[in-house]
Amino acid sequence: MLKNKNTMKRNVLIFGLILGTIMTGHMVYIIDVVYHNPDFESNDVVGYAAMVVVFSLTFFGIRNYRNKQLNGVISLGQAFKTGALIAIIGSSMYVGVWLFYYYLFVPDFLDKYTLHVIHQATRNGATASELAAKTQEMEQFKEMYKSPVFVILISYAEVLPIGLVVAFVSSLILKRKPVTVPAGEIK
Repeated sequence: MLKNKNTMKRNVLIFGLILGTIMTGHMVYIIDVVYHNPDFESNDVVGYAAMVVVFSLTFFGIRNYRNKQLNGVISLGQAFKTGALIAIIGSSMYVGVWLFYYYLFVPDFLDKYTLHVIHQATRNGATASELAAKTQEMEQFKEMYKSPVFVILISYAEVLPIGLVVAFVSSLILKRKPVTVPAGEIK
């Protein structure tokens, strides 16, 4: 049993670190693009779709653990635990890198991001009153972002729910009970 726990930890750590590395690389790239080009046209649907694709590594992490360490058998709970831990490690890397990057390299990012949001709203045909409301909303967000606890919570909220949903769906797909042979058929 101890061997299975250690191999699970190793598997979770490897897949979580790979997941976190890909997510943080993508995040730093996108932040840099928006920071230096506030009128960059972004697409939230594409961004979240990319996140789902990256989080699909949890599927492969669960499958790897099931096939290589558990002889092809894994319960729904065990599969979800494995996937959730992978998602938590990747998400924690994302949050840690964002905190480091934000506070040390782009502390004025929200000013640039506000410009980006206003450009997006203008491009989408927002009225003057809608632009004023969006500007007010961004000012409130900047005020809340002054709290490091809020920064951590909102950063986890960006990625972890997606990771947990992908982990659960992967668990449903990958769960496998042991094959039982009826007593009369044993030779």
